[in-house]
Amino acid sequence: MADPRRVEFGDFLRSRREKLSPKTVGLPAGRRRRTAGLRREEVAQLAGIGVDWYIRLEQGRTVSPSVTTIDALARALRLSKAEHAHLKALARDGARGAFTREIVPPPIRRMIASLNQPAYVTGRRWDVLAWNEAAEDIFAFGQLPEQDRNTLLLVMTNKQTRKFYGATWIEVAKSMVAMFRATHDVWAGDPAFTELLARLRQGSPEFVKWWEAHDIRSTMSGLKTMNHPTRGLLRFEHTSFQANDDPALKLVIYTPVEGGD
Repeated sequence: MADPRRVEFGDFLRSRREKLSPKTVGLPAGRRRRTAGLRREEVAQLAGIGVDWYIRLEQGRTVSPSVTTIDALARALRLSKAEHAHLKALARDGARGAFTREIVPPPIRRMIASLNQPAYVTGRRWDVLAWNEAAEDIFAFGQLPEQDRNTLLLVMTNKQTRKFYGATWIEVAKSMVAMFRATHDVWAGDPAFTELLARLRQGSPEFVKWWEAHDIRSTMSGLKTMNHPTRGLLRFEHTSFQANDDPALKLVIYTPVEGGD
């Protein structure tokens, strides 16, 4: 059985290859092409590796590319910094333990409880694990079943959340899918991530479309505008960072900005 991470590695290479034109990388267009993007042999040539070796990588076979090869592929495929980091993460060897739901330490809970602005903590799978009163006032996490307290699930499948973001929903949702892609792929095949992915696919045709694009984004901070059902138009500066020494826990803070409630 193929390693799910290797399969994602190959799929990601293919998706980036198909997005590049010969002109973009300085190659002649040549004869008529049957498919979009570069040919496999052209990527291999640009990266300075054997064609057969590249084909094996794209097919997700059990091969272990060196850091030098990963860097060469990143240059050949014109990867962004986030995409390059993603490719490296997928190439790492070593078995990963099964996903378990994270526990937020009491000091982190007390810290977010002391904040006046909305704040919450998420885990690897983007489950909302802890939040303060200000966040409850805006997002009403406590009114949801535990299995539905997931930021991506809410944005992609919850009709009220979609109305909440209004005209900005597409931008927010598409960016979140690209960020979650980077997280999911290193956990590919894990039952907890597979279950979440199935719910997202079933509940959102937009998710299916954007997911298949294999776009990657590292972070999403900045201004968010929301149409709250009772509070009206709200504007926040959205910031997220690692909550403590556990890289799985992410602290998200919404700071009100002038012009909001």
